[in-house]
Amino acid sequence: MDVTWSVKYLTEFIATAFLIILGNGVVANVSLKGTKGQGNGLILVSLGYGLALMLPALMFGNVSGNHVNPALTLGLAVSGLFPWGHVLPYILAQFLGAIFGQLVVVGMYGPYFRKTEDGQAILGSFSIVNALADGRAETRKQATVNGLISEFFGSFVLFFGVLALTKNFFGAELVDKLVATGYDQTVAETTVAPYTTGSLAVAHLGIGFLLMAIIAGLGGPTGAGLNPARDLGPRLVHHFLPKSVLGQAKSDSQWWYAWVGVVAPILAGILAVALFKALYL
Repeated sequence: MDVTWSVKYLTEFIATAFLIILGNGVVANVSLKGTKGQGNGLILVSLGYGLALMLPALMFGNVSGNHVNPALTLGLAVSGLFPWGHVLPYILAQFLGAIFGQLVVVGMYGPYFRKTEDGQAILGSFSIVNALADGRAETRKQATVNGLISEFFGSFVLFFGVLALTKNFFGAELVDKLVATGYDQTVAETTVAPYTTGSLAVAHLGIGFLLMAIIAGLGGPTGAGLNPARDLGPRLVHHFLPKSVLGQAKSDSQWWYAWVGVVAPILAGILAVALFKALYL
């Protein structure tokens, strides 16, 4: 699909908003007092967030690439797989989409935020919180180190896996073979499209299952944010919304921990994309 860059920016906004609405929506559902899903735990979160990534990938993967994540955008740019001139607009669209999506979640779950008596549960419906952090200053160091490890390796597996699924899907190598024999890139892609479209759709389905597995297996410490926009955008919303909206149990936004959800995914994204490129591209 041939679309303008402005449409791609708008698509990143929409796709990221969908990710947060569906993903943080399910977190709110299992965490807040009085909801239908309260107490259903990490299994429902892994299923919900996996679908929250899978569905925008199917909807918008051929429009903007469905990055929905500044760490992936930066990782691709550092390795020369995405133009630097479009990095800032993509990241801005992703952050704005995350903020908008979180405001939708708050609008839907407002009464349940106000009923909830656990400040950690409220914050966890916005951003990642570490299970080791119990409000005492002495737990911050342990929580930070554990969070860095968890978010880095979870993000690395996600980004490496996403590239593997979308670049090495069955039939993708046909394009390279045709180009190598003298075909124009566009002609080659058009020629093999009938044989690869279904396989690429399956690859996008696989992205959702990949995130489900990551959250189920690696989400115990933090819930597996793996995305600076997904963490920082909603955390800003949590910070600025008053207790009249989020309830008297609203605690601080844990800014001492916020950098973990930004730095770890970015480092993992740069390394994962660079390694994948070195091995397979």
